[in-house]
Amino acid sequence: MTAPRPLTIMLCAGEPSGDALGGALMAELRALRPGVRLIGVGGPAMRAQGLVSFFDIAEIAVMGIREVLPKARLLFRRMDQVADFAVRTRPDVVVLIDSGDFNHRVARRIRARDPALKIVKYVSPQVWASRPGRAAKMKDFLDRVLCLLPFEPPVYETYGLPATFVGHPAVERAARMTGGAALRARLGIAPDAKLLCLLPGSRRVEVTHLLPVFREAIAALAPAVPGLRVVLPTVPLVEPLVRAGLAGFPVPVDLLTTEADRYAAFDAADAALAASGTVTTELAVAGVPMVVAYKVGWLTAAIWTRLVKVAHITIANLVLGRRAIPEFVQDAATPQALAAALTPLLTDPAAIEAQKTALAEAVQKLGPGDTSASHRAARAVLETAEGPPLAVPPPRP
Repeated sequence: MTAPRPLTIMLCAGEPSGDALGGALMAELRALRPGVRLIGVGGPAMRAQGLVSFFDIAEIAVMGIREVLPKARLLFRRMDQVADFAVRTRPDVVVLIDSGDFNHRVARRIRARDPALKIVKYVSPQVWASRPGRAAKMKDFLDRVLCLLPFEPPVYETYGLPATFVGHPAVERAARMTGGAALRARLGIAPDAKLLCLLPGSRRVEVTHLLPVFREAIAALAPAVPGLRVVLPTVPLVEPLVRAGLAGFPVPVDLLTTEADRYAAFDAADAALAASGTVTTELAVAGVPMVVAYKVGWLTAAIWTRLVKVAHITIANLVLGRRAIPEFVQDAATPQALAAALTPLLTDPAAIEAQKTALAEAVQKLGPGDTSASHRAARAVLETAEGPPLAVPPPRP
């Protein structure tokens, strides 16, 4: 007699932030359902949880027109491979993590080839910021959306697509943000020295456009903050590019390449200058006052400017409904503007305390209840996987 197949969940993450979400989700799935079979595509965090990824996600972690176009053929081939893998293995549910441009195309392919497969999207695309019509179309190829922000589920419920607010997984990383004093000692940074955490992004396009501006901003900032030191946590995907960009840096800078050092840097830092993204929520959790910037190529920016209609780019500002964290986008992200915004966060106790208070308020809104976001996400995935089969519509005549 053949043994029953174990509960099988397929996951697909396409960039470092999604990989981090996937790794935490996998840990919770295993805790809730020992023996669950986890398959699919991921990076280092998901591989650490035992995933055997059938290609390197560095191939698909691209953003911006100039990066995407040369890789278009490869990207479409990988989309087909992921969809084919899902149809061939027939998991109990497919969980597509972030990377909307890639994963939504994967979802459409899966739905077209096997309408009975259940598909969950973990992390809502920012339909409230741009192209709101996507929310209505997503019902055609998704069965559930897991949302990180409290105002997202009603958008989908309007169109009849089940959506669940699970909270932001960055909130559960608070326990890892330790070791700041030890990091300072190891790097020879005095306890009272002002330390800035520099975070120019985890994608090549971000580092290319932001690191030169950040370098000039530090040069403008340094005279106002004597003895300033800088730490720069990075990820393998962009580490060579970051190393090259540190040549001739105006103040001492230490490059950090491990996850433990990254979180220790958040614990040690007095302030941060960061690219917009998941890292700004991590900094909020750590209570690090910050300035946020974002910059991409002119063509990508021209398209985004027409599409994006949102008051803020930083998650903490969005959930607060006000600009508690200074933000600078495209042409506004000048070295002088960034330096001017950073100076009070390193020198003015009132400004420092005001932003820390706002960050704490934002984090409270992002982490509802007594369980972690990854745990809530895992329960939602299991509910979908173990729920009744999908009602597959009959083929069109």
